[in-house]
Amino acid sequence: MKVAGKKAIIFGGTSGIGLATTKKLASLGAQVIAVSRNPDKVGDVPAGVSLKKCDVTDQKALAQLFEESAPFDILVSSATGGSRALGPFLEMDMDGYQASFAKLWGYANVVRFGTQHMSQDGAIVLVSGSPARRAKPGQAALASVGGSVEALVKTVAPEIAPRRINVVSPGIIDTPMLQLEGKERQDLLANNTANHVIPRAGTADEVAQGILFMIENDFVTGTTIDVDGGWLLS
Repeated sequence: MKVAGKKAIIFGGTSGIGLATTKKLASLGAQVIAVSRNPDKVGDVPAGVSLKKCDVTDQKALAQLFEESAPFDILVSSATGGSRALGPFLEMDMDGYQASFAKLWGYANVVRFGTQHMSQDGAIVLVSGSPARRAKPGQAALASVGGSVEALVKTVAPEIAPRRINVVSPGIIDTPMLQLEGKERQDLLANNTANHVIPRAGTADEVAQGILFMIENDFVTGTTIDVDGGWLLS
């Protein structure tokens, strides 16, 4: 797929990985709609990008947004859907564990209601996370949700062909989702990546490059690529 002249909808497209993807597609000549559930957290969105507000867990609002935006060629979601539970599973608040699956419900809604409005050669990319591939202690919720996302994609890919759907699985990425600042932020990122093959946090732009590969490569569907600095090898 050549993205120039294509129409793309990016959920979570105003911050972090989503914003980096918005910028990359816009710079290549795509018509981009960046969607956020919170317009107060809009980053440096390029001129010409359309901004829309929508919560991916609101099925009616999603259906309306897709109908108003149709037809389109590219669909990306990096929207988290809400909070994420962390910590030892036997000490975990189960309401928090269940709430972590808002990410899965959001992705499922985006794919369910968006696919029917896409071009036949369209491409969908979802963003999972390295715990789905190799979890560390305290990441049961992250691993469960990410694994579910990847299973969803494998199951859906044959059903929606010739449209394609794939997953990008990032490792530890330096994005606004991490709310610490200054030395505290730097120390946390350094400590958590010290044993990785590439001993640093990744950037949102590096993940967006992986998303772009999944969009442009017409011979890839139903699979996951890792942009993780060697998380799986550490």
